[in-house]
Amino acid sequence: MRLIIRPEKGFGKIEVELDESLWKSIEELAERYGVSPERVVEIALTGEFREPRGNLEELEERVKELEEKTWALEKEYSSLRFKAYGLSEDNKILAIELSGLMAENSGLKRFLGKKPERNIELRKLISYYLQG
Repeated sequence: MRLIIRPEKGFGKIEVELDESLWKSIEELAERYGVSPERVVEIALTGEFREPRGNLEELEERVKELEEKTWALEKEYSSLRFKAYGLSEDNKILAIELSGLMAENSGLKRFLGKKPERNIELRKLISYYLQG
């Protein structure tokens, strides 16, 4: 594989011929660390390596423990989120019904010749539940 490195400014480029095994290693590193293969080569050429602080195996073990705790909490709270979603949908339905009843009430008041009331606070509350 031929690798061509161009500078950000100016002219000149570097062409390097890489064998397949080296390129596969570069791609594996890029995938492992979530960067592009070009960035891996750039880091290798410029020497921007970072030495890990602490024992890498201990840090990886700690990450695994934290992931397990996270999933345990996710399992615990997923049912609560589902119930909260159900209540939110129930509130929307009740807000729609209340809005319809208010419209019917004001229509009946007009039919009877009475002045319909404009309950602004209740309308704000209905709007809140319909949006959320």
